[in-house]
Amino acid sequence: MKNTAQNWFRELRDAICAEFEKIEQESSSAAKFERKKWERAEGGGGEMSLMRGKIFEKVGVNISTVHGEFSEKFLREMENPPEDARFWASGISLVAHMSNPHVPAVHMNTRMIITGEGKKQWFGGGTDLTPMFDDLESADFFHKNLRECCERHNSTYYDKYKKWCDEYFFLPHRNEPRGIGGIFYDYLNSNDWDADFAFTQDVGRTFLNTYPQIVRNNRERKWNDKEREQQLYKRGRYVEFNLLHDRGTKFGLLTGGNTEAILMSLPPEVKW
Repeated sequence: MKNTAQNWFRELRDAICAEFEKIEQESSSAAKFERKKWERAEGGGGEMSLMRGKIFEKVGVNISTVHGEFSEKFLREMENPPEDARFWASGISLVAHMSNPHVPAVHMNTRMIITGEGKKQWFGGGTDLTPMFDDLESADFFHKNLRECCERHNSTYYDKYKKWCDEYFFLPHRNEPRGIGGIFYDYLNSNDWDADFAFTQDVGRTFLNTYPQIVRNNRERKWNDKEREQQLYKRGRYVEFNLLHDRGTKFGLLTGGNTEAILMSLPPEVKW
């Protein structure tokens, strides 16, 4: 199961990077992902893939597989802390910040976590879209495909995971959502590993079949300096959420992850 999951995350990384590079090529850009491996002293490691191009101002697609023991501090942060602090975790994490303010920013991640001697195991992840301006067409397309993905596996998933996403990607100190949502799930263990893994794979494939189309639909739209300022301002909200509330950021920092990879989600330019 470990090998199957981590191999899938790598395959998904490769497919996403290839598609994003294709989008750059379509715009006469020679931008390519640069990859950098890292090792974790406590066990495991990962690989960063970072690209800065004409369409993608900055996009990172990271994979990692780490293992060891949760610290006491991190266990106190968990909603359902395991009795056995040993863990194994593998996943993919992606954040894209776009050059054109009319192309929404996006986040996607999926992961598999095991604690103890395999006594607890679950999947988690999701994807959410952050337009800089109202964009009903992109929002409807994004949610339509996520709904279809969820309903292929369980009729209750979309409503449940959309609500979870809306509640999770919310800035309480601003009293506002980060974007237009998507789906978010965690602690998914239906006692059918194959079914849960199939859903997690489908989330990744759905992202790959959806977000590139949103990019292509919007990348040629004209924009001005005022719209760029709004984009940089909106990115500030993105940064606030990722540094203050994001579970992935906390997990990485509290388990000795690679700081550069963890903070890959931050945009190259931002204003408040």
